[in-house]
Amino acid sequence: MKNNSKFLSLVLRHKPETIGLKLDKNGWVAIGRLLDQMEIHDRMIDYEELMEIVENNDKKRFEIKELDRDNGYYNLIRASQGHSVKVDLELKAERPPMKLYHGTVDKFIDVIMKDGLKKMNRHAVHLSGDISTATKVGSRRGKAIILEVNSGAMYADRIKFFKSKNGVWLTDSVDPKYIKIKK
Repeated sequence: MKNNSKFLSLVLRHKPETIGLKLDKNGWVAIGRLLDQMEIHDRMIDYEELMEIVENNDKKRFEIKELDRDNGYYNLIRASQGHSVKVDLELKAERPPMKLYHGTVDKFIDVIMKDGLKKMNRHAVHLSGDISTATKVGSRRGKAIILEVNSGAMYADRIKFFKSKNGVWLTDSVDPKYIKIKK
């Protein structure tokens, strides 16, 4: 199931064309279409396994939308955030907590402290509301270093923040003046 979860992240966040999918402008695709295309490309997964992946994903990376089309249901799926393909997640700007966190590793610290946090090839910079989540994120590449972001000051400076369905805070970039290394 873990491999299918990673594969879903790949096609719903970065490369839908891998299995011949086209996401709509908001990142949604019909579940039936997704399952059909996965089968065509030898990635067998059934509806129950897909729902298990969505429900049990520790980061809640996926969301489901049910539409009532002429009294029948039409289920859509998309990734909650982290896209490198252009999508509009239709998120509303929100006031963030005073502090947010970002997990990284030592080899990126000098560049971050000089240039700030950039979205690079992603839709936005991802920030966590708590240190433990930031630690998990940073630990994927080695020993995590936690950066504390003064999101309250950023907000006061009229920088917009958005909160994804799964609780990840998103912004376009973070200037180094708002960042300090958490000791």
